Amino acid sequence: MTELMPSLTAPGLSASETGAPAQGSRRRRLWELEGHLHCAVLGVCLPIAALRRLVDKALGGQAVADDYELHCGTVVDCKFRGPVAQAVQRELDRRYMRTLKQAAAMKTTEALAAWWNDARCQDIAGPLWATLTHARCTPALAQHVEGGVHMLQHQAGMAARVDFDRFEALLDENAVLSRELGAAQQRSTHQASEQSRRIESQQGEILRLRAQLIGRDTAIAALGEDLRVLEAAAPGLRNRVELARECERLLERQHESQRLLLQSQQEAERWRRRADDLAAELHGRDALSIDANEADRAGEEPLARLDDRAVLCVGGRPASVPIYRQLIERTGGRFLHHDGGEEDNPTMLDTTLAAADLVICQTGCISHDAYWRVKDHCKRTGKRCVFVESPSSSGVKRALLALA
Repeated sequence: MTELMPSLTAPGLSASETGAPAQGSRRRRLWELEGHLHCAVLGVCLPIAALRRLVDKALGGQAVADDYELHCGTVVDCKFRGPVAQAVQRELDRRYMRTLKQAAAMKTTEALAAWWNDARCQDIAGPLWATLTHARCTPALAQHVEGGVHMLQHQAGMAARVDFDRFEALLDENAVLSRELGAAQQRSTHQASEQSRRIESQQGEILRLRAQLIGRDTAIAALGEDLRVLEAAAPGLRNRVELARECERLLERQHESQRLLLQSQQEAERWRRRADDLAAELHGRDALSIDANEADRAGEEPLARLDDRAVLCVGGRPASVPIYRQLIERTGGRFLHHDGGEEDNPTMLDTTLAAADLVICQTGCISHDAYWRVKDHCKRTGKRCVFVESPSSSGVKRALLALA
């Protein structure tokens, strides 16, 4: 476009050399334009719907041709002055009245060309009609304008194709987004329903808790009223309650004192038993020394050694247990004892039997259950066992001799 402008604006060219029309102010009419310009004017300046209305009104009927046939027929009709050309002329003048007034201020071809280059960047339809029908529009300028419109239409077509491709891509993307939106709406609906159910459940729970709270407050109020009635009926009730609490505290102190007294008695009983045991041990030592002397005098066989062998004595009097211990430990053995069910737990007898290597069972002072337990265990395991009928130190000696 810019290459055509120097030939229009070059200095020193006359109007006849540039093809300019004679000097005057009358605008050219539509049917006065060159034949190849009508297509551009009708295609750019007048929408097809408005063109169809104008043709129907001018011809007094209704055109049945499609858009392309209507456009081509109108282009032919606009090449000469007729009803269709005059109707189109009036419609274009009405539509672009303001643009025509702006173009009328251009008094030279150079000014008109400059105004066209500026105005077409905003809206090409009005400037196109105003420029082609301007009195100072030369054939060269008209060709320049037509070329610009032609290239613009090509660019518009290419842009339309790009827009169409983009539109197709947008349609595909819209379909994907619509599906995702539908899935999101379903999830949202499901979550909303779940939330509604939770809210209803929580509201029901709130109502239930409120009812319980109201019931509790009502019961507290009723109890408070009953308390006030009782206090009014019994003026000294508070004092009696305090006395009852004081009595409870005194009873607790009395129980504590009794418990301490019982502990003291039990401790005294333990010390008494300890004293008895020590006395029995002392008596046993004396008897042991006497028995040893008698055994020496009688020439009895000395006790055999039972080094590191566990000897279990089942039964026997508690006072004689220290004597049994001394007799067994003199032989180098380890002393074990079980009372045979009198005070010790009978169920512990099996464990003690399992730990013993030799067993001395004094049958005269144990229970029947202990007796059978000892006999059955020794029979099953093959352990040496000596049964002594009467519990005594001499019986234990004889049992030790038998074991040796």
